[in-house]
Amino acid sequence: MKFGEWPLASAEGAILAHTVRHAAGVFKKGRVLSSADIAALTAAGIARVFAAKLSPDDVPEDEAASAVARICGGAGTTAQAPFTGRANLHSSVHGLSIVDSERVRALNELHESLTLATVASHAVVEARQMVATVKVIPFAVPRPILEKALALIGNEPLVRVEAFRHDRVGLVITRLPQTKPSIIAKSEAAMRERLAALDGSLAKVLVTDHTIAATRAAIAELHAANCHPILVFGASAIVDRGDVIPAAVEAAGGDVVHLGMPVDPGNLMMFARLEGVPVIGVPSCARSPKVNGFDWILERVMAGVHVSARDIMALGAGGLLAEIPTRPSPREGKPKVQHAPLVAAIVLAAGKSARMGTNKLLADIGGKPMICRTVEAIAASTADRVIVVTGRDAADVERALAGLKIDIVHNPAYADGLATSLKAGLGAIGDADAVLICLGDMPRVGPSVIGKLIAAFNPAEHRAICVPVFDGKPGNPVLWAARFVDDMKQLTGDKGARELITQFSEDVVEVAMADDAVLEDVDTPEALERIRG
Repeated sequence: MKFGEWPLASAEGAILAHTVRHAAGVFKKGRVLSSADIAALTAAGIARVFAAKLSPDDVPEDEAASAVARICGGAGTTAQAPFTGRANLHSSVHGLSIVDSERVRALNELHESLTLATVASHAVVEARQMVATVKVIPFAVPRPILEKALALIGNEPLVRVEAFRHDRVGLVITRLPQTKPSIIAKSEAAMRERLAALDGSLAKVLVTDHTIAATRAAIAELHAANCHPILVFGASAIVDRGDVIPAAVEAAGGDVVHLGMPVDPGNLMMFARLEGVPVIGVPSCARSPKVNGFDWILERVMAGVHVSARDIMALGAGGLLAEIPTRPSPREGKPKVQHAPLVAAIVLAAGKSARMGTNKLLADIGGKPMICRTVEAIAASTADRVIVVTGRDAADVERALAGLKIDIVHNPAYADGLATSLKAGLGAIGDADAVLICLGDMPRVGPSVIGKLIAAFNPAEHRAICVPVFDGKPGNPVLWAARFVDDMKQLTGDKGARELITQFSEDVVEVAMADDAVLEDVDTPEALERIRG
């Protein structure tokens, strides 16, 4: 890759490194300069630009980021489409992240052009939460470096998320003569709260005397009831393998895997197994909602992750929790994390079709009504909801869409203009982070177009309005941050949201598309014949 300041005469096909303002508007960073762009810059009196030119042995940033993201994420993750050299991985489940830290380090050591950042291994993550991001630093990755990265990953993903899966948990609470009922109640409440945060619940709770025989019998009863895992909250801390709770586990036929752990608070935890079922001696500090070492083990067990004595002993580095008052607990409020945006797509299918005579949305294209083809593509994308606004021939349009997982909103005032249909759709988006405004007469727009728009969306980086562009021309659909909904609701007549793009130009990002599908809507009989062809 050659990067530098280029005279305009040599800059065609180069990738613009910095945003450039000219008489007719703005060319943003990352734009591939066309001959028309060069002419516009020349007319504006601009003679040179900072840009990059790729060599045949360079892999463009989006292609490289996508190639790595597609294979570095395993079960429980989904890869987002790339944009500006970044491809994010999000969790598809509520569970525990598992990261191969050594191979992540090895990948990052290959070359400075290619980076992979992940959440910490064994972190609790929510569905839709970002768990990793692949970022290409320059505009390309040398092909040999990408090939090494792909070989390093191979068939063993670097990041996966194990869903929480065990919801029948058994709890034994032991008591001494001096144990107060309030302590027993507090112990049970603390466990219920912890388990609820991990999609689990207490299937059975047994309160028994703090003796080996009574505790052994309670553990055996919970094991016979298929509880998994079994938690034992003792009236007294476990101080030796010969103490009541470890001895009771062995008397029931189990084995103590490890006693104690190098995490404070949480030192006095016991981990054992009874015929493959984890049995955990709960430290007394777990009556508090604050995070302790027991939480780290419980999270792994609830996600079905194997725990060995070596795993427990490895927790010492970073295990001093008592002096970290800011460390969050699931029960005390979670830190802000990055999530995939919740996107609602609005399909405007209420128009009068004045120029067509008949309702163009019901026109047959390859054996299906046009509106069906349009909505099917949107429903197959990464958008979370699809809302179709009907107007003319509403019953026929609904029949054409039968069986699709969509919401339908009827606009009885459709004849008063496009803005009325837009408002009807916006009223149904709920708590979406972004809204995709789609036209019902654009059947060539496929799921990948929508995926690219969603990947580009990042309001924090002033990418709050994502406009698809082909050959420098803006098209549809357009993705809007939810904060623009009130502005869109102020539109009247046949005005669409397009005029707001100029008003909020600083928040606009142009997303380059591979073909002209985003430019072609069906407004005339001639256009319909072209689509059919």
